[in-house]
Formats: sequence, structure tokens, C-alpha cells
Amino acid sequence: MPRLAFAQSFWDGYDTLEKPIRAGVRKAMAKFQAMSVAELNADKGLHLESVENARDSRMRTIRITDFWRGVVLAPDDGSDTFLLVNVLPHDDAYTWAAKRLYSANSATRALEVRNAVALDELTPLYETAARNAPRLLFADVSDGTLRELGIDDQVLRAARSIVDKAQLEAFATLLPEDQLEVLQYLAEGFSPDEVYRDVVAVRRPADAPAEPVEDLATVIANTSARIRLVTGPQELEEILVKPFAAWRVFLHPSQRRVAYRASYGGPVQVTGGPGTGKTVAALHRVKHLLGRSDDGRILLTTYTNALATGLRDMLGLLLDEDEKLLARVDVTTVDAFAHGIVRADSAAAPKPLGDREQRQLWEKAVKQLDLPFSAQFLAQEYRHVILGQNLRDLDAYLGASRRGRGTGLGPTRRREVWRAVERFEHFLRSRGATTHLRICARAAELLADGPAPYAHVVVDEAQDLHPAQWRVLRAAVTPGPDDLFVTGDPHQRIYDSRVSLGSLGISTTGRSFRLRVNYRSTEEILAWSARLLAPVDVEALEGEGTDSLAGYRSLLHGHRPQVQGYATRQEETEALVERVRTLLAEGLAPHEIGVCARFNLSLDAAEDKLKAAGVPVLRVKGQVAQGSEGVRLATMHAMKGLEFRAVSVLGVAEGSVPFSREITPREADPLQHEADLLRERCLLFVACTRARETLSVSWSGTASPFLSHLS
Repeated sequence: MPRLAFAQSFWDGYDTLEKPIRAGVRKAMAKFQAMSVAELNADKGLHLESVENARDSRMRTIRITDFWRGVVLAPDDGSDTFLLVNVLPHDDAYTWAAKRLYSANSATRALEVRNAVALDELTPLYETAARNAPRLLFADVSDGTLRELGIDDQVLRAARSIVDKAQLEAFATLLPEDQLEVLQYLAEGFSPDEVYRDVVAVRRPADAPAEPVEDLATVIANTSARIRLVTGPQELEEILVKPFAAWRVFLHPSQRRVAYRASYGGPVQVTGGPGTGKTVAALHRVKHLLGRSDDGRILLTTYTNALATGLRDMLGLLLDEDEKLLARVDVTTVDAFAHGIVRADSAAAPKPLGDREQRQLWEKAVKQLDLPFSAQFLAQEYRHVILGQNLRDLDAYLGASRRGRGTGLGPTRRREVWRAVERFEHFLRSRGATTHLRICARAAELLADGPAPYAHVVVDEAQDLHPAQWRVLRAAVTPGPDDLFVTGDPHQRIYDSRVSLGSLGISTTGRSFRLRVNYRSTEEILAWSARLLAPVDVEALEGEGTDSLAGYRSLLHGHRPQVQGYATRQEETEALVERVRTLLAEGLAPHEIGVCARFNLSLDAAEDKLKAAGVPVLRVKGQVAQGSEGVRLATMHAMKGLEFRAVSVLGVAEGSVPFSREITPREADPLQHEADLLRERCLLFVACTRARETLSVSWSGTASPFLSHLS
């Protein structure tokens, strides 16, 4: 009976196939697995056929439907392991298969693929241009060293023609993954020894043979991080029915160097745009750290309950639901962790108030004290300056920096602000209440008085954490090697938290990494969404300097986003219904479609219209039960951490995005005004980048000013 393995190139396309084709894949693979090798070679139903003029003689195709073929790498050594590498339309399948060459990397021993035909065609052109170049990119690295790092003759020739990093990127989609990353490391200035340690050594199995082998079964076994070998019919059905869930924790080689480095000397920061795999890198870092010892506990934390639930599910998937390992990891939000610390110290711990209730108390303080400040200004001053710097008395506030605040306050005005703070906190105490950030401040104090409860802390979506929350995390783990592993994207900062990690004892100097390749959205969606942020500067995650999306790209391609305005909300909603109907007719499942808006009111109208049209819907509020069917409807804030094959963003109109009531008047505080606009712009960016294949952005009336420079 042949054994069947699935390459990542197959999964990259499988989840985008229409339902009838996916059903054809499942049927063909089940039939494939039920046959003997001899029966497979003789069977006319699957039509296992050689590929004419293929660069790799092992290439075969099998019938999926009348118009679709599966591309299979077949053993030529008498073994029984076959590798499904792609599913494409008939003619495309043969063209794709003819150009690819699979081989075992001489250093990592892993199976890798290249577009051998395109490499042969492109390399001479670069060699001609390189003759006049003053310097080549890899001039300081000898042929022998490159070969020791796994670079073979064809790639070596190409590498010797490359002048700069831009040319290396042009070769990127043609080169074998392991060899590409070796060259990328060298191009970034890493020494050959560092490249061997961080790329070759972490990928080469401990039991790999001393010499490279081409036996397909052995090479596939050496590539277990990127190839799934199916052992039985039940496992086959499970992974094909829910392929995206099965592979959402897959770690691409470009992320592996970050997640599986043996050890870091201190806190690590990983940044990157949406879809670059920051969360996946964080999860794999947890897995790596669990393997470092048998008893060290890990805190895996994030900003919201919904995100924490997602992390918990994905970690279980990655660790194969190993209860012993999972028991060593606490997955929760920072606020929930802090609440637990405070409750453990005092059973009568005060309960936190929400933002709306806090605003009412500020308004009450302004009225009682007859202050010349708005409640909004005082709430922001309290959050950004007083809680941000953990100021405990008037003297500390009088001497504090107010960086980021655009309204100057002399000593007299600061004393008036402090009166409001004291009155606000008096209101809290009289109610037996507090705020989430005050709980975090108390938790940090309690943790500082005892031994740190964790050996490691891993943080996802770090861009939205407040300094008070960072102090809790800093106190939760003893400073030292591998203490904090932090991932985030300042372009997705939607809660206006400002922080300087260095000032909190979290220095990532020399341990910062940027992920630039998007594995989720198409290049068309990515490029359009990135232009939303083009007019502004975004402060870096650590609070020093700015962050950039330069070099951020996708390997996937599709249709350009659909951007459309309507005369009325009713017309916009009716157009949404037709768009969803079309997507369903094209084979998308309801849960693969997301609809979002700035306000629940817009979603109410969309829900009514979709239900009236017979379309199942499900509102996303916090989290969605696994297996629940229906088109997902969520506010822009609730879209964080989600992704869909198709996304429709509604109501992107003037006055709504940005939401005028959430914007501080420029005359009141010009810096806060710009910060508020940036927060709203980032919120729209987050909503749009939830789309994997199809994005629609619409409005009624006048379009949002954020869309003014976009076509």
C-alpha cells in the first residue's frame, strides 16, 4: 500500500479550491491510499502519468476531475512513499510539473524544490549584468563555504551573479527554501558559522545520515516540519476536510530561525505586517522552550479574550493536545493574569470599571470641581501620563515628562489635573471599584515582592499593551536569557497604547527581527491596504523611531480589491447581499466570508438583509464556537486575530471612519488629534488585511478621507 505525504505547496492552494475540486481531491486521495503500488501504476481511473520533458523524472500527474490534475512526486527507488505537491488545472499542472526539480539539501538533508527552468533562463542575464558591477553580494564567501551550507551547483552559479539584496529577492521564488534562507542570512551580514548554527543545524535531524541520500521516503522524513505524512484513512479525511485548521500552525522556513534559535541573551522582539506569521512564530517558540526543560512554566499572553482563545486552540494543535506539555503553559490575557495575582492576595479585590463608566466619573469630577478640562482630556492624561509612568503623587506628576501630549501644562494646571485624579480615584474607592490598569499596577507590585512565577513569557499582539501591563509581564519572569519573546505590529495598534520598552527594563537591542513575507493575503490586497498607512509615520513597537512596511510583500496573487460607493445605506447593504450570494455560488463556505463595520448598527442592517435572503449569519462577539456555520459579522475591533477567504468592509464613510466622536479636536491637543486619527486608520488597515483572497470596501454618501488617495 503506497504511503501518501502532502507538501506545503499543496496546502498553499488547496484551501482556495472550489468545493467540487476539493471533493475530487479527497476522493482521489482516498482511492490512492487504498491501492497497492502495483495497482496504482496499472490503474486507469487515477491516470497516474509521467510528465513529458520534466526536469525531474519522478514527476507524475493523477486525475482529480475532468479538468484538474494533481501533481505527484513518485519514488524511483522501489519505495512506496508518494508526495502530493500541487493541484492545478490540467494544462497548468503539466507546465508547473515540467519546470520543477526536487532534491535533497546536502546540508540540512531536507527535501527542497526549485523552478529549475526559470533559474537556467534568468541566471545568464544576471551574469551579463554582473560583469560591470563594482561588487557582488557574496564576494566574501568562498564556493567551499557555500557548499558546506548546502548551496548546490545550480544555485551557486546564480548566487555568483547577484549584485545586491534586491536581485536576491528577484530570485527568491525560484530558489529552494533552505538555500534561499542561507543566502538571505549571509546577505544580512551573518557569518557562515552563525548561518550554520541558526539555519542548517536547527533543520538537520539529529539522526540524519552522514551523507546526503536521495531516497524519497528518507528525505521526506527529514522534512517533517514542512511535509505531512498520512498514516491512515481517518487521518487523511481529517486533514482534507479541515486543511486550514490543520496547517495554521505551519512554520515557514523564513520564520524558523527566529522561533527555534537555541537561546537568546535576553528579550526578543519580532515585528511584521499582518499575515507574516508572528503568532505562529510565538507558538513555535513556546514549543521550543517546553523542550528545553521538563518543569519550567511558560506564560503565553495577549490583549483580548478572543485572541487568547485562539492561541489556546492553536497551541493544542501544535502540541498534538499533549496534556503534560499543555499543563505547563498558562494561556490568558495580561489583564486576566494580573487579576489572578491581585485576587490571590486579597479576596475582596475591587472590580474594574469599563471605559464608559470611567468616562462618566471623569465628567462628574469636571462638573464638581469646575475644571477647565474636558472629561476626554483628563481620561487621556490619566492613561498616558499618570498610569503610563506609574506616578503616585503630585510631586511626581509635577516633574513628569508629558511626551506625546500636545497641550502644555504649567504647575498650576498640573495641580488642577491632580485634583481631578484624586476626585476620580475617590469615586472609584467609594464604589469599591478600580480600573484594569490599576489592577495591573498592583499586580506588578505584588510580583516584585516574590519569586517570578514563570521561566519564560511569550507575548502576542504586543502593540496594544499599556506600560502598566508591560510592568506586570516584566515582573512575571526573572530578567535573563529567554525571558521575554515579544511579537507585534505597530501598524495594527488600535488601542492607542504608547510605550518605551527600554524604559521598562525590556531591551531588545541586537535581538529584534522583522518578518516581511505575508503568507495570508494576496499581493493585491496587501498593496492596497498598505497604502492606507502610506501618508503617516508609525512609531516603532519599542517606542523609539518609526516602523516601516518597506519590503513587505506577498507570494500570492489574485483580484484587486473592489472599492465602491453608494447613494444610500440601503443600496450598500443590498449590494453586500448580492456579493455574498455570488461568493457562495462560487463555492465559498459561509464561515469563509467575513463582513465588518465600524458600528454594530451597520451590522444589524446587514444581518437582517442577509437573513431575509436566506443566508446563514453568525455575529462575532468575543469568540465563535468551533464548527458554527454562517457568514461572520463583526465590528472592526472584533476582526483582530480573524481571517477569511473573502471580507467585505462596510460603512467606510466620512464621519464613521474615522469616527468623529473619537477624535480629539486639533485645537484641544494637536498631538492627541493625530494619534486618534492614526488609531482609526490602523483599525481600517486591520479590517482590510483579514482578507485572504477577496476584499470589498464600500460606503454610502461621502467616502472616508482615508480613501481619498486610493483608487
